[in-house]
Amino acid sequence: MSDNRQSLSDLGAIAAGEQAVATEAQASADTRAEAYLAGQLDAPSTPAVLRQQELDKFGRAYATGRRKDAVARVWLKPGTGKITINGRDQEVYFARPTLRLVINQVFGITEREGQYDVVCTVKGGGLSGQAGAVKHGISQALTKYEPILRTPVKQAGFLTRDSRTVERKKYGRAKARRSFQFSKR
Repeated sequence: MSDNRQSLSDLGAIAAGEQAVATEAQASADTRAEAYLAGQLDAPSTPAVLRQQELDKFGRAYATGRRKDAVARVWLKPGTGKITINGRDQEVYFARPTLRLVINQVFGITEREGQYDVVCTVKGGGLSGQAGAVKHGISQALTKYEPILRTPVKQAGFLTRDSRTVERKKYGRAKARRSFQFSKR
């Protein structure tokens, strides 16, 4: 029992030592930053590279989203939160609430509900694939309009194109993998 207490106290001492080292490293980084701002140090060798805002001549951000066989072209601009898909409102085009939920996930994660108008054209695939394509396009366009939002959108996995598609049918098979029914006689 005393060995356990001794090892726990040793762990506490090690953790306190690591915390002191981290505090010293932060303090030295702060002093370097102050010296740089005062002009006593040269610029850091690797400056932080921020992405630039990418807008067209109308002040909109454009992106393409893809999912399964669906391709969505998305234009995003500041507005009241209206989403238009192929000339129709989102409630008309995507009648199922789950599909509308998929589209609005991006705005929920970034806390931008009702701040952007979205106009998009989508073709190919079915409704589920089209909703995924619109979500992917909105994610890409939002990060082009506000590059600072790239980190939370990427961590949520919305910038990654979902590459799962339907497997092709093979010869000698009923479908992609299903065999024809076996007959013994």
